[in-house]
Amino acid sequence: MRSTPHILVINGTKVRRPVFVLGAPHSGADLVARAIKRSTGFHLTAGRPGVLRVTYAFARRPAIASERGRGAARVLRDAYAEAWQISPRGCAECPPECRELSGPRPPETPAEGPAEACASPRGVSRFADASPDLLYSADVLLDAFPDAQLLQVIRDGRDVVADMLGDERCLAWFRPGLANLDDVFPNPFFGVDDVLERDRWPTAAMAVRCALRWRGSVRLSARLRAQTPDDQLMTVRYEDLVARPGKVAAAMSNYLGSPISKVALSGLVRPGDREIDERRPGGWRDRLTTRQLIQVEKVAGQELGRLGYQLSGAA
Repeated sequence: MRSTPHILVINGTKVRRPVFVLGAPHSGADLVARAIKRSTGFHLTAGRPGVLRVTYAFARRPAIASERGRGAARVLRDAYAEAWQISPRGCAECPPECRELSGPRPPETPAEGPAEACASPRGVSRFADASPDLLYSADVLLDAFPDAQLLQVIRDGRDVVADMLGDERCLAWFRPGLANLDDVFPNPFFGVDDVLERDRWPTAAMAVRCALRWRGSVRLSARLRAQTPDDQLMTVRYEDLVARPGKVAAAMSNYLGSPISKVALSGLVRPGDREIDERRPGGWRDRLTTRQLIQVEKVAGQELGRLGYQLSGAA
């Protein structure tokens, strides 16, 4: 049973139908976040320290949220009460990734609000967040904000693994001092729910560990889909974001009841731009070795097939 609605007021505006963007690492959630952040009326944050402290506590030790019950929702709501404040002090805590989502600052912003703030309170009617690994706090988010709308992004796990293998921050979670599999099992954060997988973890290849994380995230996404009403959860395919950005923007606008920028979803992949071109669907064919591909499809082949991604047959 969801908790009783609590009215949160930010800069004089009541928080109603907040939007949260969910997805595995490198799923493309940042692209959806960029479109929302650049859309009129939205104030989206990502990676504020206060929110990360709470969400990673829940992600790494799910029992904390379940044992605290409604107290967990209150803690998370309090974190957003601080994170969503539009002020020079608040925006100074934004990581570079959050500021980059805004794109070039419009010339009218300094005149309407503090030059140091990422937005002006004037005109903000919706609040959103796209902090990393929010997926593991989805139940608490819905307890904290019963009218919340969730947007989850799904991407081919092989492309996800290829990107994770090149991201030192993602790989840092796999260090022995951070992998808490002895204390938390099954472990949704690392995607390990089998004793044999836990025993093999210390010697598992990085591609295997990344594949387990992706597999765990899509299993959570499937459970969330089964438990959440259609008007509170929309699933977006990364491949559709790239191939049909206008159609996706229209669908998101209809779901959220607010116009979402089509321009911000355009040009996600540009031939000749190596950094962007690497994010093209199917890029795993050039980026994963045959051994890595076999490892990923052995670990996550069932989930890849269930989501409609054709296996290579390498395994």
